[in-house]
This record gives sequence, C-alpha cells and structure tokens, in this order.
Amino acid sequence: MAVDEADALDLLDKRIVHGLVVDPRIPFATLGAILEVSEQTVARRYRSLRERGILHVSGLVNVVPLGSTRWMLRLCSAPDKALRLAESLTRLPDVSWVTLLSTGAEVTCVSRPRTNEQRDALLLNTIPRAPQVIGVNAYEIMYRFSLAQEWPKFGGLLTADQLERLGPRRGGTSDLPGTASIELSAPDEAMLAVLARDGRAPYSRIAAATGWSPARAARRVSELTEAGVLYFDLDFALEKMGYSVLASLWLRVRPAELDAVGRALATHPEVAFVAASTGATNLLASIVCRDIAHLYRYVTERLGSLEGVTDVEVTPALRVFKQAQALMGVDRIAAVQSPPAR
Repeated sequence: MAVDEADALDLLDKRIVHGLVVDPRIPFATLGAILEVSEQTVARRYRSLRERGILHVSGLVNVVPLGSTRWMLRLCSAPDKALRLAESLTRLPDVSWVTLLSTGAEVTCVSRPRTNEQRDALLLNTIPRAPQVIGVNAYEIMYRFSLAQEWPKFGGLLTADQLERLGPRRGGTSDLPGTASIELSAPDEAMLAVLARDGRAPYSRIAAATGWSPARAARRVSELTEAGVLYFDLDFALEKMGYSVLASLWLRVRPAELDAVGRALATHPEVAFVAASTGATNLLASIVCRDIAHLYRYVTERLGSLEGVTDVEVTPALRVFKQAQALMGVDRIAAVQSPPAR
C-alpha cells in the first residue's frame, strides 16, 4: 500500500526501531554510539516516531511468573453490535489486542488476568453478561514460541558488529512459571502504572510516583525484568509502516508435530506472534503482510509447505482498536490507556 512520504520510515528510523525492540529502555547515547549517530539525533527521531503516532513503548506485567496464564478470546456478536463490543473491551485494563475481524461479527482479544478471581470475573461474568455477546470461544495459551527475531524484524539492516553490541533481546516475555512467590507492593503498582503509559519513563519520574530514590527505582525495574514479571513491548501503527494486512491464523496441527510447526512459524518474517493453545484449534498465530497478495503467497507457499498442518482458518483484521497498551485510531496510535490503581 502507499505510505505518506511524511510517515515513511527511512533506514535510520528502522535501525532505531530495531534497537528499541532489542532493548526498549536503551539509553539514546548508547544506541547512537552503536548506530554511529549522535544521541540528539536518536532522541529527535524517537520523538518524531511517537508524535506521528507510529510507535509506543509500554512496560507490561507478564502474568505467567505470577502463576496465571493468558487467554485468547474469540467473541461472536450481532453485526450491528460488534463495533460497540470492541470499544467496550478496550476499556478493560487487563485486555489487549482488541480486534474486529473481517467477518464483521467477531471480535478477538487477549486477556492477561493476574489471578483466578480476575479470570473468572471476565470469563464467567463480564463477557457472558454483555448484551453484545452471543457466543464465546476461549483459548488458553499453553506455550508461546519465541520468535527468531521480534517484529518488525529490521535486524538485517544492521551490521554484524552493531547486532553484537546490541546483544540479545532484553525484557521479553517468558512462559516459565515462577518458582517463587512474587508479590507486588503498592509502590510496585505505582511504578508499573507509570511504565504502562511510557515504557521509557525516566527513573526520576518513577521515583516521584513511588517515593523511592531513582537508584532504587532502577534496581526494582531490573529485578522485576530479570524475574520475568515486567517486560517491555512496542505498539506500532502498521499502516503507517506500509503494512495493510494483519491477520490471525487458527491452525489444527497433529499433536506430534505441534512443537515443530510452532518453531517453524516463529522463524517466518511475517509472524508477530505464535502460541500453542487449548480449544478447537491448537496453534494460534498473528501475521503482518504488505497486502492481500502477500497474505495469499504466505498461506499457499510458506505456510502450505509445513508438514503436520491439517486445517487453517485465516481471519484478517477489519480494524484494531487496541494493541498491547495503546488505543488505536484509524491509522495511528491515538492514545495510551492508563491502568487503574490496584
């Protein structure tokens, strides 16, 4: 699709984006040194990407180390009520990736309840009682496959030396349940609220919200990140980056080949998310394509060549209302939801 010239990402923009994907809180001076540009240039480019509504960095809670799991929900609605349902779901703080499917009568979302009580409140009360909902399919995420490279996969635009200096991705999600009890205090919650609004918030701002010193705030961010409880994610305005198709894949895979197929999908450039799940289909994936022709080639060629896939349903997104944390406008990040105090 055509991208407005003012919105197009040039080579340096893409390299900066990759640096942020690897380390969302990397100091601009460090990233500038790696990319051989000034700290001021990196900071200016980052501000421009944010102001144009192209990206947003959020700090999020990974519920798996806290003993919970993630859910993918596929909700059926009357066609004239689906829009209202999607808009209502965006207001739930533990719900992300709210998407109206191209069927026009289905909405998908990801739920990240921290406790069984929150899970039951959503699945057994809030959603079943919503007047717009006429059917629910819930898929519990059993295992999320680590991608060979996080989307948008701009790593090939950096030199081998630059990639080595960036190092491995930091702050990603883990599907390993916590071995020790992790309790989040009231100051922790205040810190997480700040990071949800701005994943690159300076430690001085976190300190002001928590009553800690900046040094203590830095230590706590590091502790929760290393424990896998806190991770950082980037939301993107896909259309501004030249991608017009976001689609979900609902796959049935022979159990003996489920792990192999999941790992193979994780290497595909189009794949932004892939996970094994419970439910009528046992493998879920989100893919990003340039256009519908690209989607067709992906399904028939790359996906079609995998052994073990017995059935696939492809559901393009008609509109995304909310990503990990950012509320989406028609073609840009419109706002960032502020989580309530817990």
